[in-house]
Amino acid sequence: MSLTILQFGASGQLSRELIDRSTADVMIRALSRADADLADPDAVARAIGEADQVDLVINAAAYTAVDKAESEPDLAYAVNARAPRAMARACQARGVPLVQVSTDMVFSGAKAGAYVEDDPVGPLHVYGASKLAGEDAVLDLCERSIVLRVSWLFSAYGQNFLQAMLRLAETQPVLKVVADQHARPTASGDIAAFLIAQAPRLAALPAGAPEWGLLHFANAGAATRFEMAEAIFATAWPDRPPPAMEPVPTSAFPTAARRALNAELDCSRLAAVFGVTPRPWREPLAEVVAKLVDAKNRKVA
Repeated sequence: MSLTILQFGASGQLSRELIDRSTADVMIRALSRADADLADPDAVARAIGEADQVDLVINAAAYTAVDKAESEPDLAYAVNARAPRAMARACQARGVPLVQVSTDMVFSGAKAGAYVEDDPVGPLHVYGASKLAGEDAVLDLCERSIVLRVSWLFSAYGQNFLQAMLRLAETQPVLKVVADQHARPTASGDIAAFLIAQAPRLAALPAGAPEWGLLHFANAGAATRFEMAEAIFATAWPDRPPPAMEPVPTSAFPTAARRALNAELDCSRLAAVFGVTPRPWREPLAEVVAKLVDAKNRKVA
C-alpha cells in the first residue's frame, strides 16, 4: 500500500529534490503557494484537514530572505512561525506526524565546537528567531514531530552558494569569498533521500518514540565558504585554472542581518537514533556540479 506525504513547498531546492525521489510506494503531493499560502494559517490548516489521504506532512517551505526579513518581520513570522504552528495543530488533530525543516541559524555561532540538538539557541536576526519560533510551536503542539535542522544547502535547483559561485565566476575578475564562516555544507538531495527512506517508519511510529524531537542533518566535514568555493571550482573546472579568489572576513560584506561565524551541526543523534551517517559533502557536491555542467552543455548543444 502506498504512503502519501503532504508537502508544503513545490519550487524550492529541497522541495524539488523530494519530488524527484518520490516513488509509487512513497508518493508526494506538493503544495505550492497557490494551493496553500503559508501567510494564511487557516489555509494551511485546511490543506491538512481536508486532504483525502495523508500519512506524513513535511514542511519544506519557508521565508528564506535572511536580510529582507529585518524589514519584513511580520511576514517572516507568519510563514516561519505561525504557519508551522497551524500545521502542528492540524497534524495533531488528524493524528499524522509532521517534519518541520529548520536551520542552523537558530544558533549564535559563539560555541567553539559543533552544535548538538540541546545546545542553547540564540539567533542573531529576525529570520533565525522566526524559525526558532516555528520549531517551538511544532514541538509543543504535535507530539509526533521532528524538527530537522540543516545547514548550507546546495543543489542543482533553486538559488544557493554553489550556483552563485559558478555564476559570478563568469563575470567577476576576482571573487571575494568569506573565509571566517564555517559549517557543514549539505546536499538537499541527501536530506530528501533520508526523508523519503524514513517516511514509512515515521508514519507508523507512536508518540513517545525516540525518533521524535530535534534532529540535525548535515553532510560530514566542516568547511569555510572559501574552502567550499575552492572545492566547487576544482570540481567544475578540472581542465582550467580556478578563478582568482580572495579570502575576506564577514565584515567585508555588511548585511542587514548579522551572520554567525560557526554554524557547524553535530549529527551524532542522527547516527544513534536512525543509524544514518551522512557522507562527506564533497561527494554530493561533485554529483551536483556534474548535473549542472551536463545541463549547461545540453543547453548549448
